[in-house]
Amino acid sequence: MGAPVRHVVFLLQKERYALPLAAVREVVVPPGRFTRVPRVPPAVSGVMNLRGRVVTVLCLRRLLALPDGGQPGEKIVLLDRGRRDLGLLVTDVEGIESLDRVSAAPGRQSSTVSGIARLKGLAVTVLDPDGVDAAVAALF
Repeated sequence: MGAPVRHVVFLLQKERYALPLAAVREVVVPPGRFTRVPRVPPAVSGVMNLRGRVVTVLCLRRLLALPDGGQPGEKIVLLDRGRRDLGLLVTDVEGIESLDRVSAAPGRQSSTVSGIARLKGLAVTVLDPDGVDAAVAALF
């Protein structure tokens, strides 16, 4: 067990997820609509212009193959992935928290999940930014 690592904690419907803070560039409010791109996988919500850069926005719920929920995405978590600008549409962002004990996910079958942590008595699924990036690359 190493030192605590700071994570951005966010919600997908009512479930808590986290990404390491080092992998997140910023959190933004989505525009009213995204520009649709023809013939893209269902996980791609579209693209948006953010300060002159084209950002591909993905519905994280669909990317993780979670069931559809009624709540629309209220925030976009922008990943810091070098040349590619990726935004993950999430329900809400709770904040930045230190997670010191991330246990391996039971029956880990997905490269997108690095483990499970506890935060204030509640479970948080910790995502692997490289696994999320690989899942996005596999879509195309």
